[in-house]
Amino acid sequence: RNCLNTCRGREIKHTGDGVMASFLSVPDAVECAVAVQKAFAAYNQKHSEAPLYVRVGVSAGEPIEEHGDLFGKSVQLGARVWTRAEPGRILIDQVVLDQSSDKNLPISDLGGVTLKGFDHAVRVYEIEWMQT
Repeated sequence: RNCLNTCRGREIKHTGDGVMASFLSVPDAVECAVAVQKAFAAYNQKHSEAPLYVRVGVSAGEPIEEHGDLFGKSVQLGARVWTRAEPGRILIDQVVLDQSSDKNLPISDLGGVTLKGFDHAVRVYEIEWMQT
C-alpha cells in the first residue's frame, strides 16, 4: 500500500487475497508493480523460512466508476491477466506495453492468451522486473 501512495495510485477495494488499484497513468501502475515485487523479494530474502509472493496483472483503459468501485472491460481484462500470472510475476496487456514504450522495460512476449469473457486471444507480456 505504500507503493500506491508513492506511485499516485489508490486502492479501489480489497479482494480477499488481493487488491484492486487504479492509477493516474500507466507508467505509475508499472512503477508500482515493479516496486511491489522488489519489496516482496527483499522481504523474502530476510524471511526465507516463510516467503510471501504476489502476482500482478496490469491493464489500461477507461473504467466505469460507480459507488467507489470500478467496472468495465479494462477492469475485467486486468483481473483475467492477473489470474494468468504466476506468483512473483507481473503480466501486462498490449495497451500497457504501448504506453510504457519510453520506459525501455525488459519484456517477454507470452503471445496470445485466451481469457475468460474475451472473444479473441489477448496478447500478454511479462515484465522481467528483476532486470530493472
